[in-house]
Amino acid sequence: MDARELDLLAERARALVADGEGDGGVAGVAGGRRRVLGIAGPPGAGKSTLAARLTARLDGLAVLVPMDGFHLAQAELERLGRAGRKGAPDTFDAAGYTALLVRLRAAEPGVTVYAPAFDRALEEPVAGAIPVPPGVPLVITEGNYLLHEEGAWAGVLPLLDEAWYLDLDDRRRVPRLVARHVRFGKDPAHAARWVADSDEANARLVARSRDRAHLVVRMS
Repeated sequence: MDARELDLLAERARALVADGEGDGGVAGVAGGRRRVLGIAGPPGAGKSTLAARLTARLDGLAVLVPMDGFHLAQAELERLGRAGRKGAPDTFDAAGYTALLVRLRAAEPGVTVYAPAFDRALEEPVAGAIPVPPGVPLVITEGNYLLHEEGAWAGVLPLLDEAWYLDLDDRRRVPRLVARHVRFGKDPAHAARWVADSDEANARLVARSRDRAHLVVRMS
């Protein structure tokens, strides 16, 4: 994505903040309630990269809160027999993520909300790692299942002021995803198998919710 495309998306995000200023009465959030922008898409589409670049471009107006902080811990995945499907919808605490979005939108005056992060080197969530100060008017959240319609995930989209879906050609997305797994410790053969057996099953599921997005962003 070039600088001009990023600028256009940043302006669209800024407009959400401007729209929120007239809602009235939430102290510390520009006179209105906090807005939440969601960025969805399949594994390897570039969600975390775009969300981080967008947050930086907004220069203090936004905090990035990834969905991946709600991965279940590895020990719990093993207890549940789901470790081999890590990244599937039922390997996250979807209800916890939804509850956090409710709290973030409320923007209680004077209260910093702490969100979890996900450490890719450890492959574990880290509690309380992301502070969201009361005066920040926009939260950007990204993840695979923001548009998913099953179970607790169905409660996410109504909490987003806008949802974008990132669309990247599979011929670019899949090799990029394999390379990411290798970068974080899997050997190339294991990485390729994991993508084929796990990530791509999740990608097909995510693609089913594409039409629920307010905006489809073509990635390159």
